Amino acid sequence: MNPIIYWFRQDLRLRDLRGLAAAVATGRPVLACYILDDEGPGQWQMGGASRWWLHHSLLALSEDIERAGGQLYLASGRPNAILARLAEQTGADLVCCSRQYEPWAQTLEASLHADLEEQGVELKRYGGSLLWEPETISTLAGTPFKVFTPFWRKCRTLPLVLEPDTRACFAMWPSSAGRPERLSDWGLLPESPNWAKDWDDIWHPGEGHANARLEAFLRGGIGDYDVGRNYPARSVTSRLSAHLHFGELAPARVFHMARQAALANPDLQEESDKFLSELGWREFSHHLLFHFQAMPDAPFKDDFEAFPWVGGAAALRAWQQGKTGYPIVDAGMRELWQTGYMHNRVRMVAASFLCKHLLVNWRAGQRWFWDTLVDADLANNACGWQWVAGSGADASPYFRIFNPTTQGEKFDKRGEYVRHWVPELAALPDRYLHQPWAAPEKILKAAGIELGLHYPQPVVDHRNARESALAAYADMRA
Repeated sequence: MNPIIYWFRQDLRLRDLRGLAAAVATGRPVLACYILDDEGPGQWQMGGASRWWLHHSLLALSEDIERAGGQLYLASGRPNAILARLAEQTGADLVCCSRQYEPWAQTLEASLHADLEEQGVELKRYGGSLLWEPETISTLAGTPFKVFTPFWRKCRTLPLVLEPDTRACFAMWPSSAGRPERLSDWGLLPESPNWAKDWDDIWHPGEGHANARLEAFLRGGIGDYDVGRNYPARSVTSRLSAHLHFGELAPARVFHMARQAALANPDLQEESDKFLSELGWREFSHHLLFHFQAMPDAPFKDDFEAFPWVGGAAALRAWQQGKTGYPIVDAGMRELWQTGYMHNRVRMVAASFLCKHLLVNWRAGQRWFWDTLVDADLANNACGWQWVAGSGADASPYFRIFNPTTQGEKFDKRGEYVRHWVPELAALPDRYLHQPWAAPEKILKAAGIELGLHYPQPVVDHRNARESALAAYADMRA
């Protein structure tokens, strides 16, 4: 009996997977493979944090497949050549996979379909990485949405298909398929230096941990989600973003379970709706990238091409290293470097600071987040940075410039977050924690702090930086 090849991509799970369910339903052997290919035409090569997560996610998937009686075949290179070779060696006449929506993925899938068809092999693609397929959602005029609220209103009228809960049985790879590559040979983990040495205690990639994380969130954090998610010291956010990006969890299952939690407890309805709207922003970002493929490289609003980004390498480096002199910004950047994650409220503050205080091009921030976030996602990252910069769809107005001092005082009033990530300021009283430059000398001395030595002076003055940013915006519009 000829086997079917199931090509895992950003869907590293066995449960709730349409393409895998369809392959298993044929009753034919299913040959599971993953191809490392992030250097093809037009691709953004995965950042270091993503590669760390991918290694552990593939390890978990391999173990799950082995428990089901199969083996995950690993190969690196161009999918066209590898899948054609595997089909020829094993006699497979069908390749199933989940869709991806990045610009390069659309190009790859079109070329792969043509190449395999010449060989007599069919390629079948399935949804499941998003709640709805991007091309199925449009305005009354038949055009893509550019504003989130009407987009999400339209989405909420659409039926949602819960993925089939498939328990796959895999055949072992026949010897004719050749020897698979070893995960350890791919060099996905950092070594010199090993900046992720503590991450095994922070993150637990894999489908099993993703489902456990979802259930724990719905039991606990969602009850305070609407308000509590803005406070970085609270453990209120779901932290599901990396699991969703790598497909360890189906978004439809997340949506369904959150909605069921609200049905079981009507007091959670408002919290559930807010959480689901965050899933909606994920959908909206992919909707935009699917229809406007230049999003990661060019401003959505053309006039921002003329914006005078005058911030230089020194300003970018101070921001990257968490040495701007603004505690809430520095805390976020240090959390990012040490954990591969930054709280969403702080992401907005830190991104706004780079673009509007330091006048550094949003593309530089996007690149840094791409390399350092475990949940780095091309659509979310590009749309988020353009939103903050003011150049994106449904963007924050450019004149909305976060004051990092008042943001810290409002959302980290008692300083738990800043004191954790910027310990050199821990002894400062709350009154001065978010503006150490305003502390009297005797207060600084009592706290063991000399500005410029133990903690930097502010790289810019907020008031002056705000005026410069607004002047630059006026110049651009002129």
